[in-house]
Amino acid sequence: MITMNHDLGFDRSSTDLILIVDDVPDNLAVLHDALDESGYTVLVATDGPSALSRAAQAQPDLILLDAVMPGMDGFEVARRLKAEPATATMPIVFMTGLTDTEHVLAAFAAGGTDYVNKPIRVREVLARIATHLHSARAQRQARNALDAFGHATLVVQVPDGRLLWQTALARQLLETHFASDGRLAPPALIAWLQRLTMASMGSVWPSSSPPPSLTLSAGCRRLRFTVHEATGEDQWLLVLREDDDSAPLDALMQAFKLTPREAEVLAWVTRGKTNRDIGDILGSSPATVKKHLEHVYEKLGVETRNAAAAVALASVRQLGGG
Repeated sequence: MITMNHDLGFDRSSTDLILIVDDVPDNLAVLHDALDESGYTVLVATDGPSALSRAAQAQPDLILLDAVMPGMDGFEVARRLKAEPATATMPIVFMTGLTDTEHVLAAFAAGGTDYVNKPIRVREVLARIATHLHSARAQRQARNALDAFGHATLVVQVPDGRLLWQTALARQLLETHFASDGRLAPPALIAWLQRLTMASMGSVWPSSSPPPSLTLSAGCRRLRFTVHEATGEDQWLLVLREDDDSAPLDALMQAFKLTPREAEVLAWVTRGKTNRDIGDILGSSPATVKKHLEHVYEKLGVETRNAAAAVALASVRQLGGG
């Protein structure tokens, strides 16, 4: 027999919505009644596909998920939830009678936040729900605060490059620059973070060193990713910043009758980049960059990189393009 305590002192909101996923009606009834009497709003699903549909539509604050179900089991449900940006941040508490280490590890590998053993002990479930809801609210408030102040931030899971969460501005920038669907980081960023993870062994970047950054370019627009910290095992919190060189490039093109690519090459020369660096940034060979520079020297009336950079910087400042 289950004994209920209606005043457990848990921190909860009257708007908290819990989705219970279980194929056994008796389990659903017990949990539904317990959560309902504790003040939560409750939804139920009896199989994997309906769980995915209701999670996407209702956006629950937490999901209680049975691990063993016919057809699509709980592990697959969790993996699919975590793969979708709209449901990726929802805490998932597995309910399982499987206590072997292998199954516990499988639950966490699938994206579970926690697990409880069957037969269900209601007081324990309520306590765990309250704890994870409190943590999820804190994370949501942090993301909302970053959005409010216009910060583009995201957390990337390495080595698979999965985006664990991202602010709205970060999602917009990734979509604009890389046609991202919000699930995975750009391949170049994943490769860079994999190297960084190996170098740092997943530890927080030393405060005595400047945080590492990566700049990815698309034409005159650049997106810089700067590491803030490692937030967990193989997880990195990054800050994004977009730079647009269209005004300085337009100024260079107008002043010296440069082509768009010649203006880009000259702009990178003013930043001290070598021909190889510029080739990597623009997707060209060093020989092609050298050929562009020869045309630039001729149009500027100079013979060296330093002279070209000096003339370009002076012209941009004079024309108000930088």
